[in-house]
Amino acid sequence: SPMPEQVRAVLDVLAGQGSHASQSLQSFIQTSNCPVSFLCAGPMVQKHLESLQGSCGNGLETGALRRLTNLLLVEGLSDIQQKEHDILQVETTKGLPNASRSIPLEKLFRPLSKVSIPPRVSVTIGVAGIGKSTLVKLFVCSWAKGEMGRDMVSVLPLTFRQLNTYEKLSAEHLLRSASPHSPEPAAAARTLLILDGLDEFKTPLDFSNAAVCTDPKKEIQVDNLITNIIRGNLLQEASVWVTSRPAAAGQIPSGLVDRMTEIRGFGAAEMKDFLDQMFLDNRDLSSQVLQHIRANRSLHVLCTIPGFCWICGSSIAYFLKHSSDRSQEATVVPSTLSEIYCYYFKMAVSGDWLEKPREAPRTEQAVTTSRKLVGSLGRLAFYGLLRKKHVFYEQDMKAYGIDPSLLPSSLSTRLLLKEDAQPSTAYYFCHLTIQEFLAALYYYTAAKRAIFDLFAESGVSWPKLGFLSHFRSAVQRALQAQDRQLDIFLRFLAGLLSPQAGALLGGWLLQKDEQGALRGQAAGVLQGCLGAEPAASPRAVNAVRCLQEMRHGEPAQALEEAMRSGSLAGLLTPGNCSALAYLLQVSDVCLEETNLSNCLSYSVCKSLLSQLLFCHNLRLDNNQFKDDVMELLGSVLSVKDCQIQRLSLAENQISNKGARALARSLLVNRSLMVLEAGEGLQPLKLGFTPVSHSLQHNSIKEDGATFLAEALLTNHRLLTLHLQKNAIGAQGARKLAEALEQNCSLRELIPPVMPRLAHPHTFPVCLSLQSNSISSAGVTALTAALCSNKGLLSLNLRENSISKEGGPAIARALHSNSTLRKLDLAANLLYDEGGKAIALAIKENRALTSLHLQWNFIQAKAATALAQALQSNSSLASLDLQENAIGDEVPRLQQGSLFPCSLQVASIGAAGAQALAEALMVNKSLQVLDLQENSLGMEGAICIATALKGNHGLTYVNLQGNHIGQSGAKMISDTIRTNAPDCVVDV
Repeated sequence: SPMPEQVRAVLDVLAGQGSHASQSLQSFIQTSNCPVSFLCAGPMVQKHLESLQGSCGNGLETGALRRLTNLLLVEGLSDIQQKEHDILQVETTKGLPNASRSIPLEKLFRPLSKVSIPPRVSVTIGVAGIGKSTLVKLFVCSWAKGEMGRDMVSVLPLTFRQLNTYEKLSAEHLLRSASPHSPEPAAAARTLLILDGLDEFKTPLDFSNAAVCTDPKKEIQVDNLITNIIRGNLLQEASVWVTSRPAAAGQIPSGLVDRMTEIRGFGAAEMKDFLDQMFLDNRDLSSQVLQHIRANRSLHVLCTIPGFCWICGSSIAYFLKHSSDRSQEATVVPSTLSEIYCYYFKMAVSGDWLEKPREAPRTEQAVTTSRKLVGSLGRLAFYGLLRKKHVFYEQDMKAYGIDPSLLPSSLSTRLLLKEDAQPSTAYYFCHLTIQEFLAALYYYTAAKRAIFDLFAESGVSWPKLGFLSHFRSAVQRALQAQDRQLDIFLRFLAGLLSPQAGALLGGWLLQKDEQGALRGQAAGVLQGCLGAEPAASPRAVNAVRCLQEMRHGEPAQALEEAMRSGSLAGLLTPGNCSALAYLLQVSDVCLEETNLSNCLSYSVCKSLLSQLLFCHNLRLDNNQFKDDVMELLGSVLSVKDCQIQRLSLAENQISNKGARALARSLLVNRSLMVLEAGEGLQPLKLGFTPVSHSLQHNSIKEDGATFLAEALLTNHRLLTLHLQKNAIGAQGARKLAEALEQNCSLRELIPPVMPRLAHPHTFPVCLSLQSNSISSAGVTALTAALCSNKGLLSLNLRENSISKEGGPAIARALHSNSTLRKLDLAANLLYDEGGKAIALAIKENRALTSLHLQWNFIQAKAATALAQALQSNSSLASLDLQENAIGDEVPRLQQGSLFPCSLQVASIGAAGAQALAEALMVNKSLQVLDLQENSLGMEGAICIATALKGNHGLTYVNLQGNHIGQSGAKMISDTIRTNAPDCVVDV
């Protein structure tokens, strides 16, 4: 890479002192892994590198970081990411990453193509506990060692926790804070400023009203400083990398973000490796923990988050450690979120961790000594949650009566973490859910004695007496929260009423007799939400989850049984719709296939849309759906988060209007692979592969083609579009051709669009003109363009009334063209004259690998010419001559290496079979032989079977429809399998 000017200057000075010194330094620069700008720097810069390695290198376990070396490139934040709590995001999407392509970490700040420039502002998002800060440490440490980002002159890492301690800052002061050991950190090109943890920033970023500042020495409010840096008003030449939880990242306008990436969670193998690392000395324990996690689909989904996986793994291991101790209540397998956290909390307050020697738990003693301290931590957690505050400083701790120096080591390492940073020490809960659990525990215990609304910290509110009154208040507050940030808090609060939680945290919660009575009343409050909320709304689904946490899950269990037996019809009341939406996320019944046939109405379907997005295999048969439902489903298929791969809509009442609504969505859908439709969709015949859509055999006409052309101007995902057998007309073809000049993604278009064929850079690589009656005149114009085209790989000219006069035109194109791989001329009128012309071209063509000539009235002379052509052609791998009148004249080839690997012929009879058998005796390359419907008879079939004694390359032989008979079929099949044991035989 080019050397910086300052390095060149040093080389020039050394050159004056002797060539040897200059050459030595230049050689060292070229072979060293260190960032080139540091090679001439003094000890201050070296100290900066050492400082970065020391602060970022601790705790980076190589095995657990493999997933962080590849990030997902995303186009922006989805609705779910902007509106939902992190846990709800993972539950709704079932922990599955989107279909985005990935980018290696070492290329994160490089151009994606030769014509693009490096991103100035990059944003990396990820839910809480996914590893954002670990990713930053990994990059910084790798850069400091010279292993990554060698084109970066300087890397300056900062956290928003640090920035919280400042009221005002200048850009220059910010840079000095990021690199205190570097003499003068210059805001020059290829300087990377890292701002980690936007979600922990105390002040929301306001890009609309922030005052413009261009003076790097001027001190301004820190939030204003950040907005000016991101906008490019300050440090214009520096690259900026921001990490954040998804919702907080929405503060940055998408137009200011050059590259957005997302950290993916654990896959199956990575989860196993992580647990093995957790229990390095006890692989049996690791295996048991993983088995329990996999058995609970809800926990398994959440364990794709490393932070949650660590908490869950620790809790289950603790349970397994004590499960054989009958004196303990730990005989209940933790299966809900609340139970997992009750175990974790119990470990924290008792100090009874797995790495310690086995000893009796000290829960009772912990209750006595830690109640006040944990209560203060819970109060801090609760009011921090209400204020969306997740980082605390010494003044915050003092305000809630907490002396950090008195925190037991078990609490300070397992619940509340400490970060010593200049100019002030920061404290934060080890995971967002830990803060929410402690907040719920505080609210639970405080609600027994509070007489005012706990959500009003000042205590000025209408009196609220009794636990149930406070519980109802918490439910209402959670329902009213626009950002749903109290949903998990409410789930924990409900879970603390379960019998298991009461047994695990004895002494902390209500007495058993109190708890049992209140559980039923609290369940009534939650069930009331199911009727008040719209069917299957996200809040109603969370109410169902709260009931599950409370161990009050009978309605969901009954509905799951109905799903399993296929008897959902008539059961979907509003409350049951919410339970169904919950089951779509967690039930094993829906894992392979979600069958909602014969049970949905328009309103129910509408309420379930957000859940249907993530069903891979969805059956909606026999629901009497009409066109209005197709509009709904079209909206689902159009969402970029959609993961539906297979959709069945058979036996509904869908007309062309509804079919068009589906067709529109398919132009942007990127997940659907199979659409099964019954009679209602027969006129449309939608059949497609991923990002491949077929609208063939319809009445789209010129207006429809114009509409599709407009869609192609904006769609950059569609790879294949089939439009054959449509009356598109000249005007429609012109519109499509014009659209293709701007659309660079389409690789296969199947309409009659010939005008642009001579321009490979603006045309697809596959062209199908099937069934468009272009005739020989059209073929002459087409092949003239093909002579100069260097981009087309596949050409389909089936059913186009191409006569024998068109054969020479095609032959001329094959003489000149060196890129076409597949040519389909089936069902035309070539006859022997056209076939012979093509055969002569095949002699010289070295590009074509597949040629279809079935149904072309080809007879013996053309077949012989093709056989002779194959003597000198070594590229053609597949030749199809079925449904021609070839007779007994079959290619007699003595050089086996020149025979196509796939041959399909027809009408050869017994004599032709004998000739073919002679060729097979010496040919070693033929892999597929299709001789169905050829009147071979027993004699011809025996010839083919016997020939395989000397040919073991065949993998498939089709002899169906040859009047062989049942006994003959068995004999021939046995003979072929004996001679070629790996060959598949259809007789």
